[in-house]
Amino acid sequence: MTKRTLGGTSRKRKRVSGFRVRMRTHTGKRVIRTRRRRGRHQLAV
Repeated sequence: MTKRTLGGTSRKRKRVSGFRVRMRTHTGKRVIRTRRRRGRHQLAV
């Protein structure tokens, strides 16, 4: 049987692309800022 296309754990997802991780770096902050400007409901995972 074939596997699903998108795998991974929620812990890994949080550690890689969570809000707190984004706010640590300059570029991460830029990502959050851009998403806020676009009016995203979900800024990070």
